[in-house]
Amino acid sequence: MSSRASVLESPKVSDDADRDDRDLEAELASPVAGRFGIPVDAICVGCGQTHVKRASLQEMDQLPQADLAALEVTDCTSFKHVCYPCQGATWWNPVAVLTGLLESEQERERERGE
Repeated sequence: MSSRASVLESPKVSDDADRDDRDLEAELASPVAGRFGIPVDAICVGCGQTHVKRASLQEMDQLPQADLAALEVTDCTSFKHVCYPCQGATWWNPVAVLTGLLESEQERERERGE
């Protein structure tokens, strides 16, 4: 198993954005990431592409009240989500819990008063 799959993301968004030279914030803001759930970096089992997706804790076999700071990606199970290249719902394997993106998103919501 790679260290990438076993390490929680740091709270710094810049570290998240450096992953494979991808803009993870832009991926999270995209409609293809989904609207609800925590952000995870995941691999589609159909085509092998990696994207930021949103999944609920329950979808990944976690309790709804789970402590996100202590959540290990290795404890999360595969979840179903839409894959546009595969043209349908497929299974996705989480490779990282993107806590930095989640914290950044929550901070922006607090600043807007949401």
